[in-house]
Amino acid sequence: MKNIVIIGAGPAGLTAAYSLLKNSDEYNVQIFEESGFIGGISRTEEYKGNRIDIGGHRFFSKSQEIMDMWCDILPLQGAPSKDDTALGREISYSGNPENDPEITDNVFLTRTRVSRIYYRRRFFDYPISLRPRTFINMGFVNTVKAGFGYIGSVFHKLPETSLENFYINRFGKPLYQMFFEDYTEKVWGVHPSQIAADWGAQRVKGLSVGKVIKNALLSPFKKKGSKVETSLIESFYYPKYGPGQLWERLAEIDKELGAELFTNRCVEKINTRDGKIYSVTVRNTDKSSAEFGEEREIPCDHLISSMPIKDLTAALDDTPEEVRKISTALPYRDFITVGLLLDKLEIVNKTKMKTVNNNVPDCWIYIQDRDVRLGRLQIFNNWSPYMVDDMNRHIWVGLEYFCNEGDSMWNSSDGDFITFAIGELEKIGIIKKESVLDSYISRVKKAYPAYFGTYSEFGKVREYLDSFPNLFCIGRNGQHRYNNMDHSMMTAVTAARNIIEGNTDKSNIWNVNTEKEYHEIAEKSKDGNRKHGND
Repeated sequence: MKNIVIIGAGPAGLTAAYSLLKNSDEYNVQIFEESGFIGGISRTEEYKGNRIDIGGHRFFSKSQEIMDMWCDILPLQGAPSKDDTALGREISYSGNPENDPEITDNVFLTRTRVSRIYYRRRFFDYPISLRPRTFINMGFVNTVKAGFGYIGSVFHKLPETSLENFYINRFGKPLYQMFFEDYTEKVWGVHPSQIAADWGAQRVKGLSVGKVIKNALLSPFKKKGSKVETSLIESFYYPKYGPGQLWERLAEIDKELGAELFTNRCVEKINTRDGKIYSVTVRNTDKSSAEFGEEREIPCDHLISSMPIKDLTAALDDTPEEVRKISTALPYRDFITVGLLLDKLEIVNKTKMKTVNNNVPDCWIYIQDRDVRLGRLQIFNNWSPYMVDDMNRHIWVGLEYFCNEGDSMWNSSDGDFITFAIGELEKIGIIKKESVLDSYISRVKKAYPAYFGTYSEFGKVREYLDSFPNLFCIGRNGQHRYNNMDHSMMTAVTAARNIIEGNTDKSNIWNVNTEKEYHEIAEKSKDGNRKHGND
């Protein structure tokens, strides 16, 4: 039996264990998680019966393999959820009728995707649509500017040396300035002209005005299951109690398959010899444990790491100075969510969608107004009616802020920051402070690997890490790449296959979620047939 050590119990780490143990009986798998919770930044936090989805997670993938895996972990609903019944929705439920969300907890809901932009106190579709309301809200002058700007971008392409040029090439400069420039700076803390185009290539690679036009013209004729850009999907799966529920269930499955999972365990050192990793030194950080502070050396034949690259290179015992300097300076953005329990919103539902108490139907709203620092607003009732203590009486929202650990936002006291957040939401007309019944705050470090600063030299770090034949870097922080959950899972699946097949070439892992790899990779479904992902 070979020993596999996995660092991190987020989507990538848990999937790696699952993929190894489902496909081979040759491995002892140990998972070490630094924190006391499961799921990484895809976890769910609970406060008095109200649940927060850190960052918002739609369960949809172009990879059929990942979709199948999700449904193996949590079955699809086969009966109406609480809000389906309240609204009399007529939905075709594809799951077993026994998977009734009113009776069982371990179930996926099928949800309608609604995300909009809030700009100048008005709603715009996200992605931008060609509906009359869009042009009315933009106004005649801005509409004309946007049209000519897009035409100009078709015939005059800028060199894609920055995220700014990436966006302008796909949307034209006026639309970029209206809907991308300020929001992107909110997210990353630097102007898009200073950010590498890689981020856009990963997050909106197939999306453009041309794609929106094509989708609008062809959508009435598309067959069910036909290819669609992720940003244009109309529905998705969602665990009854938020994303953390799925990862907690997967952790249970991993343990049933034979994995050992330890929380509150920090990997202090990664020990190497003759160009290979032979062990890791793990410290117990659980203050309630009699073994608090104790260190153990864990032998390993293979190491799968989803820990932040800067921490990985710091833990390796002989990292070259140049690599250490680059990785230590890799930038991240940190994240604050303020949960507010409300009795009502001031904005009203003017869509044709029926909602409980006629609340707005959005899962999240992108806040583009320049006079507030708020980035996004989640409405958890619309993710799942089970995310709020009483869907008929309360609205549970999450205000999302992007910041840097140690800055004024991060260091603000909980009370002061909650007061600030309430004031911002009131300022743009979404609530009145008298409607706030309760509040909660959550801070997350290293939520978003950033694409500026020393990231331009990241190739040197990757080359060094790849020199260890038994080290496999996976996941968002493990690759310093802004991956979605499904991309992180696919890096884990690919790493597991490489280990089983004895493949030490890591390029297929790093290539997940690059333009060619993610669109064209041949993936294996549950029935064992080779087929392309669900584009």
